This record gives sequence, C-alpha cells and structure tokens, in this order.
Amino acid sequence: MTYGSTDRTTGPTRRTALAGLAAGAGAVLTAGCTRSGTSPANAPTPSRSASAPAVQPGNPTPGVMTLFKDPAFNFNGLLALGGSGAGAAEVGEVLTAVNAINKAGLSPQSYVETFRKLGDQLMEAPQDSKADDQTTRFRALRAAQYYAQALFFVLGSDDPGGEEQLYKAGRGAWDTFCRLCDPPPVTANVPYGNSPLPVWFFRPDEDTARRPTVILTNGSDGQNVDMWTYGVPAALRRGWNALVYDGPGQGQLLFVDQVTFTPTWEKVVSPLVDWLSERPDVDTGKIAITGLSMAGDLVPRAAAFENRLAAAVAMPGCLSPWLAFPPEVREILQPSKEETNDIWNKEVVPQLSPSAAATMKKRFEPFSIPAMLAARQGKMFTDFYTPANAVKALDISGVVSRIKMPVLVLDYDYEQFYPGQPRELFDKLTSPKDYVKLTTAEGAQLHCSPMAPQLHCEVVFDWLQETL
Repeated sequence: MTYGSTDRTTGPTRRTALAGLAAGAGAVLTAGCTRSGTSPANAPTPSRSASAPAVQPGNPTPGVMTLFKDPAFNFNGLLALGGSGAGAAEVGEVLTAVNAINKAGLSPQSYVETFRKLGDQLMEAPQDSKADDQTTRFRALRAAQYYAQALFFVLGSDDPGGEEQLYKAGRGAWDTFCRLCDPPPVTANVPYGNSPLPVWFFRPDEDTARRPTVILTNGSDGQNVDMWTYGVPAALRRGWNALVYDGPGQGQLLFVDQVTFTPTWEKVVSPLVDWLSERPDVDTGKIAITGLSMAGDLVPRAAAFENRLAAAVAMPGCLSPWLAFPPEVREILQPSKEETNDIWNKEVVPQLSPSAAATMKKRFEPFSIPAMLAARQGKMFTDFYTPANAVKALDISGVVSRIKMPVLVLDYDYEQFYPGQPRELFDKLTSPKDYVKLTTAEGAQLHCSPMAPQLHCEVVFDWLQETL
C-alpha cells in the first residue's frame, strides 16, 4: 500500500516503512549507498578504465575508508579528507577530528562541535609575526572546509539556530583566503532578481589576454570551498579563468538572502555569461560550465537554453533530483496539498527519529524558506507539498534534446544519490557527448568521487581542454 491510499487503517504500516527507512541520519540522505556498484545495463566503458577489474557487490568504503559507521557522516568525512590534495584540508587535522568524534560518540552535536572548533582555531592562528600571508591564506581555506562540515549537520545539533552564523563563519574564512590569493579573484554582484549573485573570478595572472573560462556550479549543499577543490586550481594550472558563484538555494542566497532553488537555471547562468562577456580577459567562444552533485541536473538545464556555452560537464548526470528520494518519501506527495500535508504531519512526522527528522530538514531547506526557518527553531516543517513539488520541478527530461554543445557525463561506482541517471541523461543527449565512469579500482567511487577530486579534475579538464 502506498501513501496515496485512502485506506487509513494502513497508516501504521506506512509510518513503520518510512521510519525504518529513515532510522539513521544517512538513510534518506545516502539511500542506496551499499548497493552494488555495477554499471547500468549496456553502459559504455571508457578506454581510460578499460583495464579496471569489474566492481563487486560489497562495502563501498572498505577498511580505512570507513571513518564513521553512518554512511552520511562517512561520506562528508571523506569529502573533507579528499580536499587535502587542493590544500582545502589537512589529513592529520581531519583524522584527528574523526577520532575525537568517534571517541565522544558519533552524533550531529559531536560532529558540529569538533569541526567548528577546528575552524575557529585556524582562524585565530597564527598569532606570531613570523607567519606570512600564505600561512594565513591556507589556514583560512582549511577553516572554510571545516566550517562547511559543521554546517552540514548543524540542523541536527543542539543549536540549529546557529546555522546562519556558522555559514557566515565559513564565508568569512573563504573571503579571507580569496583576499590573500595572488592575484586575488575579482569579486562582484551579478544582477539576478532582487538578490544579486556573488561571484569570485579567479585568473592565472593579471594579464588581459583572452582565455578559456569555466563556470563552476555547486550542488544543493556544497560551499565555495568545494568549488576550489573541484575545479579552480585545475583551471588555473591550465591557464584558464574560473568563476565561482552562489546561485539561488546556495550559499549566501540561501542562508542569508533566503532565496530557494529555481528550476529555470538558465536564468541564473545567462547573467553570468553576460558578465563574463564584458571582460577583456575572457574568450567568449570558450566559456564552459561544470555542475557538481545536483548541479549535474542544473547545468544541463542551463545548457539547453544558453547557447553561448561552448561545453558542459554533468558530475554526475541527473535528470530528476526527486528520484534521489526513496519511494517511501516520494509517495507522501499526492495531487492534493491538503492530503499530502495530512499524511506528512499526522502519519510520518510523529514516527521520525531525531536523526531522520534532521535529515529531512536538511534535504528540504534549499527548497522552502519556511522549512529552513522552522528547522532553525528546532521544529519540523509542516508543508511537505510545496518543497516536494519544487524538487519535482527540477526534472529536465523534456529539455535535454535541446542541448547543442558537447557534453561530458560523469558516473561513479556506488553512485548513491542518482544511480542509473547518468546513463539515462547520456542516452537522451543528441549533441556530441562522452560518458566516463570513475571506478572503485581508482579509489574514485561514490557520488562525486570524494576520495579522488584530483583524478576527478584531471578527467574533466582534460576533456574540456580537448573539446575547446
């Protein structure tokens, strides 16, 4: 029986199904994390990994790759660890934090406290005059990472109301890092509705020669520091410009300006292309765009309507973020708002564990300001219908055929959010296209290859270099 049933006597069964699914903090967040990492049927194997052994069902993070028993915490811990290759973390700092959290008992509270404290320590140091700007710079970058780690779980902590302050601490660390870059990125506010888009335009140097430029697009819960790890240094090393920005539902626009995601992402990207096109150091014929995590849906949407883009990369490909939610969650949504919210508030919410409730708050806050504000007060949102439909509206199945520029679609062994969707997106594309699957044999498994961002960037930027 599904949530749409009018037989209300089956309510306890439905409630039990959802509560069992979401009993852990990562149940909704990382649904499917332990499934087999085998490729979708008929998926092409790229030549770069043709010699890799076949993936076997089992643990996607064996041995030392399991920092935490909970898959959601573990995934985020691996992201922090992976950032060390770009200077956005320190292996010893992350592992010391992991040990401290496990010793205290893994929980949102211990996770938030430990990483926030680590960020605070780095922003306070160094105190002596011998430390130069580069020391301060990269301590600030690492602090931005650790604040982002804390921010991700703050709604499940004892201080959910500290979310905006914690975001601002991470943003302050990021801005400190950027100010000390050489050259520092050009910063601006690009017009977009009533809330301009903050941008950081990184350049290899201050020469005004026209260069290829990549627009780096974040997902539903990433921070600016992730765009550093997943693209800025790789672009600069190749003599490219790189643009980092906050869009609706992200960063400043979400946590401060209170602007949620839009399904028409081309209306976000087009002003960015306008801004770049006015710069003398941008080759307007070589503006590419990448999309990490849920931006693997946003970027193809923009590419379907913004023809000035020369190439696009979906990391991973995604047609419908709504399908990342388990069926038991999706089936709450009914045609009627009243019925949907009645099921949500009377049958589902009372059965959610604290960890599951925190997960649902986190997943829906970028789509509903009332949900975000309620979560900051330690309360569960009461309107499931509106944000659920906002997520559904991100489906791009009907516009993919409009894309004309070359597209690279990435996939990953053990892709836990959008399993099968990268291949589905690839199959729908009618433009020049390539598909690459990053593998367990390379240590690049899981959504966005958290343990192998350097390899990830090599694949993406080698493709961009060849394509442009």
